[in-house]
Amino acid sequence: MIRASSLTRIAAATLFALPAIATAQQPKSPPAPAPVKPATIPPFQEATLANGLRILLVESKRQPVVSLALMLPAGDAYDPTGREGVATIVASVITKGAGSRTADQVSAAIEGVGGSIGAVSGTDFLTVRANVLANDAPLAFELLGDAVARPSFETKEVELARTQTLSALQLEQSQPSSLASRFFAAQLFGSHPYARRPTATSVRALTSADLRAFQRSRLVPGGALLVVAGDIGLQRARELAEKAFGSWTGRPPTEVTRPAPPTRTRTEIVLVHRPGSVQSNIVAGNLTYRPSSPAYYPLSVASRMLGGGSDGRLFKILREKKSWTYGAYSQLTRNRDIGTFEATAEVRNAVSDSALVELLGLVRDVGTSVAPADEVDAAKSGLVGSLPLQLETAQGVAEQVGRYTMLGLPKDFIRTLRPRLASVTPEQLRSAAKQYMRADRALIVVVGDGAQIYEKLARIAPTRIVNAQGETMTAADLVTRATALPVDVSKLGERADSFSVLVQGNPLGYQKTSLTRTQQGFVYRSSMVIGPIMSQSAETIFGADLKPVSTKGRGKVQGQDLAVDVAYANGRAKGTGMTPSAAGMKTVTIDTTIAPGTLDDNMITAVIPGLPWTPTAKFSVTALDASSGAFNNLTLAVTGTETLTVPAGTFPAYRVELTGQQQPLTFYVSTTAPHRLVKMTMTGTPLEFVLVK
Repeated sequence: MIRASSLTRIAAATLFALPAIATAQQPKSPPAPAPVKPATIPPFQEATLANGLRILLVESKRQPVVSLALMLPAGDAYDPTGREGVATIVASVITKGAGSRTADQVSAAIEGVGGSIGAVSGTDFLTVRANVLANDAPLAFELLGDAVARPSFETKEVELARTQTLSALQLEQSQPSSLASRFFAAQLFGSHPYARRPTATSVRALTSADLRAFQRSRLVPGGALLVVAGDIGLQRARELAEKAFGSWTGRPPTEVTRPAPPTRTRTEIVLVHRPGSVQSNIVAGNLTYRPSSPAYYPLSVASRMLGGGSDGRLFKILREKKSWTYGAYSQLTRNRDIGTFEATAEVRNAVSDSALVELLGLVRDVGTSVAPADEVDAAKSGLVGSLPLQLETAQGVAEQVGRYTMLGLPKDFIRTLRPRLASVTPEQLRSAAKQYMRADRALIVVVGDGAQIYEKLARIAPTRIVNAQGETMTAADLVTRATALPVDVSKLGERADSFSVLVQGNPLGYQKTSLTRTQQGFVYRSSMVIGPIMSQSAETIFGADLKPVSTKGRGKVQGQDLAVDVAYANGRAKGTGMTPSAAGMKTVTIDTTIAPGTLDDNMITAVIPGLPWTPTAKFSVTALDASSGAFNNLTLAVTGTETLTVPAGTFPAYRVELTGQQQPLTFYVSTTAPHRLVKMTMTGTPLEFVLVK
C-alpha cells in the first residue's frame, strides 16, 4: 500500500521531470503555416422566375434558419435629380405596411415568429432582408413579396421617415466627420450620381407620388436578385418565390450613360470652415477601380497595413508616436461604377498641417517602398481571419453572396477570396498602392476652423474654402464679423412662459423662462429640470441696444457641477465657463474680443418675438457660447409652416431650423404676433419642449 508520503514523493519526482520532458518535446522552430483554405460555402443553386427574378440558393442545414436578401439596382445613386433621398425613404417604409397588412400587423407577424424584416438603401443597391426559423420561411417570402410589389406607403410612416431623415440631416451639419464625408463625395465624384446626397429641401419636396413612382420603376424583378440561405431546398424555395413574387412584373428603365467623375492631376484641399472647431477632421483619398479589378486583393492588404486598425501605420504614427489624434484609419469602398480609397484622422488644430503632411507621407510610402514581409503577413492574416466571421450566419452568407453577385463578380469569388488574399506578395502590394493610393493627386477635405488652419493648409497644396452649406468663401471671410439680428426691441414685451420637457412623448421635466424690462434693457431668466439628468438656472442681462451685459448660470449635469459667469464690457467678454470633456466637465477661461452685433447665445430665444418672421425668413447672427468661449455663426431659417397642438393651445407655427452650433435645434414659432416659441426639439435626441402656458 502506498502511503500519502509516497504519493507526495512520486508527484514531486514527476513535476521535476516535466521540464526535461517538455524540453525534449519542444520543437526548435514554429511549424510552417498550413495553406489557407477556401471559404466553406455550399455550392450555389440557381433558378429564374418567368418575371426575370433571379434566385440564388445557398443551402445549409447547420442551423434551422432561413435568411432572405432581395437586392435591387435601386440605391441612392438612382435618386432623381431634385428628389435626393427618395430611395432612403422608400427603404424606410416598404416594410412598414404592405399587402393586406398595416405597419403594426407586419411587425406583429414577423415578431410573432421571432424573426426580423427591414430594408436599407446603399449607394448602388436597395436591399430588403428577412430572417426566420426554417418552418416560417413561407411568411418571410410573403412579407418580402408584399414589401416590394404592394407597399402601402402609409402616410404616418412616410411622415415619420421624413422627420427622421430631416433630423439626421440637421444633426449631420453639427458633426464634422459627417460634413467631411459629404464634401469628400461631392468633390470626388463631381456630376456623377455617387456625389448626390439628400438635402432638407429635397427630402421635404418628396411626395407620395414620388415614392410610388420610384417603387414602380425601380423595385421590379428585372435586374433583381433574391439570395436564399439556410435550411431550405431549391424546389421549396422556388415554390415559395413563385407564390410571393410570381405576379410581380417590370423591368428597370434603360440605363443612361453616367457622367465620368473628374480627373485630378494634383493634390487639392477643400477647407470646410466650421468656426469654433477645436479640432480638424481630415479625409484624403482618390478614386480607384471597378469591382472586377484584380488590384482589389493587393490593395485590400495595403489598406489594412496602412490603416486597418490599431496595428496600422497611421494609428501607430499619428496616435501612438505623435499623440496628435485618438485614431487614424484607411478604407476602401467598392462600388458598381468605381471605388474609392480614403485615409482619415481627427487632429488638434495646432497640428493640422503636420498631421496632414505625415498622413500623406505614410500613404506615399506604401507605394514607394516594399514593406517588410512580416508586416504584410500580419495584414493578410487580419483580412483572411475575419472572413469566416462574416459567413458564420445564414444572414451573413446571403448578404455577402448577394452583394458580390450584384457587382458582377465570378461565382467562386467568396470561395477563393481567402487564398487570393493570402498569396499577395510585398511587391504586388507596393505596385497596387503606387497605382491606387495617390498621395500626389489626392483630394483632401478638412473640416475645421479656417481662421486657425487656412494659412497652414495653403502651404501644403492649393486650398479652396467653403462654409458648411457649400458656399465659396475667401480668406478675408474667415475674420470674425458679427452679423446683427434685425430685432424690433419695441416688441420685446415682458413675458413668462412654461414648457413641459418630453422624452418620447412622456413628461420628464420642465423649463420656465421670463423676460423682464429694466431701465437699461432686459433680464432673461430660465430654469430647467430634466429628470435626474440635469438641472440648471441662468440669468442673462442685455441692453436695449441688444449688447450683452452678463450671463450667469448654475446647475448639475449627471451629478457634475456646472457654472458659467461671463461679463461683457468694452468690446470684450471675460469670465469662466464649463464644457463637457472626456474627463468630465472642464473649466474654460474666457477673455476674448467680441465684434459689434455679437449676442450671448442665451439671448436667441429671448429675442424671438422681435424678429420679422415671414414664410421665407432667414436670419444670421454671431453668438458667443458662454459655456465654452466659442463663437458660432448661427442661422435661423424658416423651412415650413404647420399647425401645432400643445398644452397651451393650437397654433399655426413657422418651423425654424437653428444651425451653426454643436446641437442643432428646431423651433416652432407662432405665425401671428406676438410671436411665441411654441415648441422646440433637439436634433438627434428624443427631447421636446412644448409650451404649457
